[in-house]
Amino acid sequence: MQVHDAEIIISAVSPKQYPDTGLPEFALAGRSNVGKSSFINKLINRKALARTSSKPGKTQTLNYYLINKMFYFVDVPGYGYAKVSKTERAKWGEMLETYFTTRTTLLHVLLMVDFRHPPTADDIQMKEFIDYYDIPYTVVATKCDKIKRGKWNQHASIIKKAMNLPSMDSLIIFSSETGEGKEKVWKLLEQYL
Repeated sequence: MQVHDAEIIISAVSPKQYPDTGLPEFALAGRSNVGKSSFINKLINRKALARTSSKPGKTQTLNYYLINKMFYFVDVPGYGYAKVSKTERAKWGEMLETYFTTRTTLLHVLLMVDFRHPPTADDIQMKEFIDYYDIPYTVVATKCDKIKRGKWNQHASIIKKAMNLPSMDSLIIFSSETGEGKEKVWKLLEQYL
């Protein structure tokens, strides 16, 4: 897909702030620092529409990015970041649960994990949550450029097994450095559009 138009529309904390355009939404969920902002920037060929930060835990709202006036990427707060207070974490949890369980325009979740490491308990819990509510999802394993290609199958199998994925089709290996996996992601999204 050629992206000609991309803009951040709103950083929402509650349903009354969600856009009411009825356009399809794709949520990006994952640990803090997994590379969600870099992922968005790579897909839309922009350097800095989505702000990247070396400090995990920066996204504290649901950030709506309108792409080609056709659909939204919704970057949700990263989980698993310890430096955030318990109260703050509970607030995020509530915000995420409300979004995932009530948003009818949410078509698919891109659940992002770090390809270099086995999925964390938080990653597995997030996947189980998405499964429980029967929301379609694909696991996107980021930062694959940091692993030698010869070890990709081994890393992919670890993720598939740990997250109990039905098949390797539920996993896209991705790099925002090299663009690996970018075409696959677009192909997936285009099935919904």
